[in-house]
Amino acid sequence: MRLGGAFYPILEVAVCRGQQLRASDLVVPVELGRQLAAQIPGARYIEYPEGDHGFWTGDTETLVGDIEEFVTGHRDNGSADLERILATVMFTDIVDSTRRAAQVGDQQWRSRLDQHDTLARQTISRHRGVMVKSTGDGVLATFDGPGRAIRCALSFSSAARHIGLPVRTGLHTGEIELRGNDIGGIAVHAAARVMAQSAPDEVLVSRVVTDLVAGAGLRFIDRGSHELKGLPGKWDLFAASA
Repeated sequence: MRLGGAFYPILEVAVCRGQQLRASDLVVPVELGRQLAAQIPGARYIEYPEGDHGFWTGDTETLVGDIEEFVTGHRDNGSADLERILATVMFTDIVDSTRRAAQVGDQQWRSRLDQHDTLARQTISRHRGVMVKSTGDGVLATFDGPGRAIRCALSFSSAARHIGLPVRTGLHTGEIELRGNDIGGIAVHAAARVMAQSAPDEVLVSRVVTDLVAGAGLRFIDRGSHELKGLPGKWDLFAASA
């Protein structure tokens, strides 16, 4: 395929059932590309807002990715692996938060939540964790080591009880997706589901966490196998203690 006298072998196969053109192309009017795509059955027409006739101008990463996906049916997102890390995820939740808020009123409850969040940040930082966010009546945090995560969870649970805000805590270790200042992925959902099975003042962990900290001096009580909402199979859960 020749465009403006230049030979672009990478685009040759793409023109059969797809067309990529830039709206600002001064050599090939974009209207001609629209007309060509309209005459190719099943064609997928992509128009880029910036760039010139040369394929090396404008958003080249998106252009090359679209061509790769068209030719191979697959798009290699090289940054995807860089945005996934192995971490231990901790979810906490204040027990009976709605009832407690109704008892003390909005102003006092806000003050107690601030105290809770400050305590959480201090405890998580002391154990080299990252407080991702407050969930309103709990926190979400990550740790690069499951042992530190468990010790942080036990310490925070004890401290929260002493300020009159007992919490439930769930921990799971797995790959997470980094999404700016937030995180996502199955491991995050799993930690939340583990927390939902926890009793007040209890730190509940998945089996993978217990396997990773074997020999670290932590103790665990078997809490049985559970079906976790939205997750396949049964999960063995354990209550942690120092």
